[in-house]
Amino acid sequence: MAEIGKDIRIARSFLVKGELVGIPTETVYGLAGNALNEKAVLSIFETKNRPAFDPLIIHTDSVEKALNFVTEFPEPAQKLAAAFWPGPLTLLLPKKQNVPDLVTSGLDTVAVRIPRHPVLLELLSQLDFPLAAPSANPFGYISPTTATHVDAQLGNRIPYILDGGECEVGIESTIVGFDGGEVIVYRLGGLAIQYIEEIVGEVKVTATSSSNPKAPGMLKSHYAPRVPLQMLEKSDIQDVNADSKGYLLFNSYLRNVNRKYQRVLSEKGDLREAAHNLFAYLRELDALPVNSIIAEWVPMQGLGLAINDRLKRASVQE
Repeated sequence: MAEIGKDIRIARSFLVKGELVGIPTETVYGLAGNALNEKAVLSIFETKNRPAFDPLIIHTDSVEKALNFVTEFPEPAQKLAAAFWPGPLTLLLPKKQNVPDLVTSGLDTVAVRIPRHPVLLELLSQLDFPLAAPSANPFGYISPTTATHVDAQLGNRIPYILDGGECEVGIESTIVGFDGGEVIVYRLGGLAIQYIEEIVGEVKVTATSSSNPKAPGMLKSHYAPRVPLQMLEKSDIQDVNADSKGYLLFNSYLRNVNRKYQRVLSEKGDLREAAHNLFAYLRELDALPVNSIIAEWVPMQGLGLAINDRLKRASVQE
């Protein structure tokens, strides 16, 4: 298995050599490599078994560095960056030629983010290249929110995992792009839409499933446990036969089911707490002796939109 540690120097040494490292962010753990090194980027796709048509996000630690990789930084993007970077926001911008086509899956835009995690920001400050870093899990499976999650899935394929503790946000970043004067949300995520609209006005949401995605995280089936997952309203869950099932619930337990087979995202009904717990609880249920998981829709507001998006994709059976 991989070495898990807190030594930024060790992580940096592997990355400089073109190897991959598990890294913490405030959203989920990433599988990181030098975004300007095509061999390292190819290793990311191979290690995750990720399709090459699904583009990657590049991470850096300052707007000044980000400008080295994009040809345009429109005014709405500047306003969003000023408001939410570092943070769970990814901007989709026209790319410069120094960004390999492999990173962007041949698209003329690149997804860029400045993450809000002190350990990762310190690492990025010591690198003269950005990091390409999708979630550190086999493609299509539940995203990792701790270093041990990464080790359990990819530890035999990477040398080092930089441990930054449990992820604060717990779901991936919100991806925003720009078309003329229009601001478009391509992926719902850890930054709620209402906060974006407070800065740039009304946005268009096109966070739909696609087999030819314009941005990372748009594939129809994603974030899935090993066993089938079904989405239901709470009132319908009450009538489901409880045998061999796990239950992912929003804010209260079912009275007629052993609590061992239940996980409640937030007993307070707090959507931030629910997002934080989502992937960890899915993993816990997936590890139980169950044949399927029943998940409750959460309120369709704020981060609830992103939570339901992840659950919907996790429920798709290919």
